[in-house]
Amino acid sequence: MIKVVVQDNESLDKALKRFKKKYEKAGILKEFRRRQFYTKPSVDKKMDKERAVRKCRRIIAEENV
Repeated sequence: MIKVVVQDNESLDKALKRFKKKYEKAGILKEFRRRQFYTKPSVDKKMDKERAVRKCRRIIAEENV
């Protein structure tokens, strides 16, 4: 659970910005979207493999530049 205590003389916008930053850092929305639908383990493995290939290609491309 994310808590943001609004301090004295702090605007609500600033507190909201701190909340959003903590929320993003915790990865709550990303986790929610991942769990929204069931994916079969075989599909998960395939997606992980594709992600690894893209990451490897990106690293190789950066080295060549």
